[in-house]
Amino acid sequence: MASLWSSLEKDLFNPQEKRLLETIRVWKTGKKKKMSILCVVVDTWRPVQPCLVQVRVEPLRTRRWWPLAELRLVDGKSLQQASLDFDLQFDKVYKWTTSSFEEKKTFLRCLWKLSHRFLGRAVTFVNVPSCALEGMPRPQEDRKDPEEAEGQEGLSCYQEMTPKEAADVLKVLEEHEPLVSNSVAFAEQLSRELHVLDEANLRAIISSEQQVTQLMSSIDEALAEVARVEETLQVYDELLGSVKQQMDHIHRENSLLQRMVSNRSKLMDELLFLTTRLDLSKEHWDVLSRADLSSPAGVRSCSAAAEALSACMNTPLQPGSRKLQAVAEQLILFETLKQNFEISLISHITNIFQLQGSSQVPALGQPVDKLSAPSHGLHHEELLPYTPLMAWLRNSSPALFCDLPKVYAQNLGRLYEQEIKAFFEQAKTSLLGRRKGSLQESPEKPLGNRHQPRWSLPGSRESQEEPPARGNVVKVLEQVLRQLQPLCTSEQRFLQEFFQLSHDAADLRGLEASATKGGETLAPPEDPPCTKRRSQPEEPTTRLLSEIFSCLELELRGFLDVCNKVHPFGCLQVLVTLSDSVFGMWGSSSAPPSSFLNTVLGNVLLLAKSSFNKCIGTLCKEIEEAKVPSRMKGGILPSVSRFQEFVDFSEEVFRTAQRRGELDKAHLRLASSVFSSINSLSSANLKVNTHMAMMENFHHIYCFLCQKKIPCLEDKKREAKQRYSEHMEKYVLECLGQPLEKLHHFFEGVKARLAQGVKEEELSFQLAYSKQELRKVLEKYPGKEVRRALETLYRKIHKDLSPEENLLPVVWHAMEQEFIRQYQEFEDLIRRCYAGSGIAMDFTVEDLLSYFNSITLSNM
Repeated sequence: MASLWSSLEKDLFNPQEKRLLETIRVWKTGKKKKMSILCVVVDTWRPVQPCLVQVRVEPLRTRRWWPLAELRLVDGKSLQQASLDFDLQFDKVYKWTTSSFEEKKTFLRCLWKLSHRFLGRAVTFVNVPSCALEGMPRPQEDRKDPEEAEGQEGLSCYQEMTPKEAADVLKVLEEHEPLVSNSVAFAEQLSRELHVLDEANLRAIISSEQQVTQLMSSIDEALAEVARVEETLQVYDELLGSVKQQMDHIHRENSLLQRMVSNRSKLMDELLFLTTRLDLSKEHWDVLSRADLSSPAGVRSCSAAAEALSACMNTPLQPGSRKLQAVAEQLILFETLKQNFEISLISHITNIFQLQGSSQVPALGQPVDKLSAPSHGLHHEELLPYTPLMAWLRNSSPALFCDLPKVYAQNLGRLYEQEIKAFFEQAKTSLLGRRKGSLQESPEKPLGNRHQPRWSLPGSRESQEEPPARGNVVKVLEQVLRQLQPLCTSEQRFLQEFFQLSHDAADLRGLEASATKGGETLAPPEDPPCTKRRSQPEEPTTRLLSEIFSCLELELRGFLDVCNKVHPFGCLQVLVTLSDSVFGMWGSSSAPPSSFLNTVLGNVLLLAKSSFNKCIGTLCKEIEEAKVPSRMKGGILPSVSRFQEFVDFSEEVFRTAQRRGELDKAHLRLASSVFSSINSLSSANLKVNTHMAMMENFHHIYCFLCQKKIPCLEDKKREAKQRYSEHMEKYVLECLGQPLEKLHHFFEGVKARLAQGVKEEELSFQLAYSKQELRKVLEKYPGKEVRRALETLYRKIHKDLSPEENLLPVVWHAMEQEFIRQYQEFEDLIRRCYAGSGIAMDFTVEDLLSYFNSITLSNM
């Protein structure tokens, strides 16, 4: 209830300068669902006028007002029981029912007080218990018993002695102290004294009869005078009663006059406010009516007039003010003027868009080595003076404004499409020169044809026959990207300034349906460019640029295809250039890059990565499936040469690159493919020893990787060294079986028998490995024969090994170490298995060292 009371005061009565005295929740008798609140309120100024107000609960608003002076009758319905019904009679009788008898008593008591205070008992109260009315006798006092009344009357007759009376009593008791003990004698003495006093008083009264008569006559005269005064006062009271009514009437009239003055002042202020704020000067009216937008001065005048019109139309008005005919007509005139000017402005801006979009693309006459993207600075300068009017149109009519960016994109998109196509045609001409048909002259060839390789690189013999223009892929692509960045950035800056586009997607909801394609914000180049969630709304500027430059990404993709075809590894150059360009734009702090251009470059960067990965995949497949030519006599395999050429070229291209993650992956893939290709070699395809060919190729890869020092290929370098050592060892073992072949086979059999468990001292008793058989084998290999066999072996190795690897000294030294190891092993077996036989080989270790040394010196 406290909250309801505060709501009534705050929302209804305080604004009307009324004070709330009492409330009661009621409903019409028989209609309980429609509950109301009866409120008793008075004015906060004099003269006070009490009123009764009926308030509707939901919503909280007043329904009826009754001045309490119009109240004629209050009927409480019953005196015997606590009835919840009561009637109030104004112009008609209103029957109410409440929910609480206490609320009813409190409410009726408030009405009784106000009627006695302000209305002089003009209201009649019937069937109202007297306990509910202040100042009326209570029924309990009328129903008291007589005995209780007499007791109370006796109590009221008792009076306490005063101090003087008490002192006199004490004095009497002291004077008659001897008689106090005898009460009878004391009473008789007091009676005698009282009788004496009564006689004295009576004599005094008889002697003063004349004064008493005079006193009585004076009292009679005073009573007569009082009667006359009362009559005079009655007359005065009657006169003052009429004066009071007249003064109350004067007070009411005075309050009405004050209210009229206040209302007139408020009305005058409101009229001055309306006439001042809703008045547009004739000069501004004429400017907007003519809508001269052809000159800068006219544009400035229209901007000022449009702002003045908006100020008039945006004037805050009271709800009732809009119902005034003059105000409504003025607002209609403003709206008509605004609509006419908007039509003229939109028509003028649209004509400019159409003229700019239909302008001719100038012929490209500059040299091919000076690429120049189209510039729309003049077009932007022509439109920028209209920026204030565009801002005004955006605020006044968003529905009309949201179509203008779409119209601009449609018209300027056609012009940009022609200019961008011409720009990329110029770039292709600069890249290809006059041989534009050379792209169809390079059909794919198998990797195994070493004289006509599919992958020819700069610096190689095949690449020297290519046109010089093919070396300009990076240069031309960098020029193209440098020209595109200011083109997109300037257009983005113009759109944001001219169309008042912000980075909030909800700022211009009208553009939601105007663009059908767009991109996402670009991430750092090493990560996927499109990292923003698809559900996130796009920027209005990006959507608009996507429609204006709708052909840019398609033309850029076509140009990158040309770059990929101009050079066998053009995809590598494209990837590096695009990555550096995107990374450079993100790292640049001089000017914010275009989000649309970031999106486009991110998309083509993904395409470049895909093309590069496809190129690497094709190259790996060709390396793995390559077949060695049937006439090949060894040396470095074509796949190894291709790998070396690719690494040389890619390292040169990536020398200044800021990111090389894709290249490292490509190097690992190609290295694995080359290793697989080398491992797949078989002796059927080569006229030389397989281990020798593998040894040379792994050695070549190891030396090449040591020279390049590529971190990602360190593991491959160690693997190449390991494989090179393994194959050299196998090659040496195979070659060493040829000079002492029979002796080698004999001792291999001896080791086999020992491994089978034959004892060393019993081995010479086996027929195949007897002392006689050993002597026969040793007789076949005298020192001269061994030297001759070693010379033959040296010539064979010299013939098999390729001179560019220079592995002959290494292999020959390994041969020497392995041969001496075998000799020492043979001697150990003879000493252990043929002890005491006196059998020994015809040459010693010193002889072998001299043989190897003399052969090396003779062939230097």
